[in-house]
Amino acid sequence: MASQVYRGGIGPFSDGMKLLIPREWTAGEKRVAVTPETVRRLQGRRIDIEVERGAGEPAGFPDALYNAIGASVVESDDLDWAGADGVLCVQPPAPSALERMREGSLLVGLLAPHGAQELTRLLNQRSISAIALELLPRISRAQSMDVLSSQANIAGYKAVLLAAAELDRYVPMLMTAAGTIQPARVLILGAGVAGLQALATARRLGGVVYVSDVRAAAKEQVESLGGRFLEPPSEQDLPSEKGGYATQASEAFLAAQRQQLSEQLALADMVICTALVPGRPAPRLITEDMLDRMRPGSVVVDLAVAQGGNCAGTVPGDTVIRAGVRLIGAEALPSSVPNHASALYARNVAALIEHLVHQEEGLRLDLNDPIVEACLLTHAGACRRDDVVQTGAPLIPAGTAS
Repeated sequence: MASQVYRGGIGPFSDGMKLLIPREWTAGEKRVAVTPETVRRLQGRRIDIEVERGAGEPAGFPDALYNAIGASVVESDDLDWAGADGVLCVQPPAPSALERMREGSLLVGLLAPHGAQELTRLLNQRSISAIALELLPRISRAQSMDVLSSQANIAGYKAVLLAAAELDRYVPMLMTAAGTIQPARVLILGAGVAGLQALATARRLGGVVYVSDVRAAAKEQVESLGGRFLEPPSEQDLPSEKGGYATQASEAFLAAQRQQLSEQLALADMVICTALVPGRPAPRLITEDMLDRMRPGSVVVDLAVAQGGNCAGTVPGDTVIRAGVRLIGAEALPSSVPNHASALYARNVAALIEHLVHQEEGLRLDLNDPIVEACLLTHAGACRRDDVVQTGAPLIPAGTAS
């Protein structure tokens, strides 16, 4: 089948298109960009799917399921890179994979665009139109495509389970013949998607949950889920919200917030850190001095560790014991729940592809579309988001806190 990808709405959609789903290149990445469920959706748009053998197995989607739904499952050496109109992935492709992609084809994935100058150079060499899913705008039209939110939900959920497993006491209150056990006190930093899911999970486990956020507007959401909102220190230099994320707080505000948090940390059993500002290093909210006040046996899970961390001393992918306090650098938590993480991710990606594919015109990248304009990293041999690529800090952590 001859396939063509058109740019700017030029040309008819006569022969359908082909999308390639290779195995992930990043070590430890268990998610897959397309599931058998979304293969059927994309086939409804006259899109052929070619899956590398074993690509879905780490996420619980064996090759037989893809074959049964009509996808082509092929060996690594037989992948049709030259004939594919696009590649769907989770993590950024290896340079060797980019070199095999057809010039002018499409790449969609979590491309870690901030500071990705080398990746951008390779994409431009092949004139690849690359969509970085981290850059999708948080507007109503793009909700069904919001990969960051779907993965942050998983990260917030799993962070609480990790903390509960490492904690030296029960989470819920228990009344026993030997006496009453008081519930664990949980402190969550950041009331974004990950923070709110952490709150809901901790409440389901029976914890008493306090939530700190720089946005006073988050109070209603926190209290609706049964949390207790810690009011920001003052309204002076109070950060606002832009594009669904908190804006950068002033250093004076952060200092006042740290003073407030120091008292809360001394009482906390579990702490979940999710605070991020896109394109900037994660704000350092928990200092060494504040850790000194924490109870031995308590646990800190830092979802922002890949951006430098909200907590001093956390290490990506490792657990550090400091004066009896367990500091967990929670990297890539969505990949630790690969089946559901893949199912949600694949639905987000399918919704984006459906938005881009038009029955009469084929794949159209409308550069005036707010969705395309925001997340199109490279196109026609040029970088369209220099403001992102020239920023040194990664956009979103591997743990996907937001």
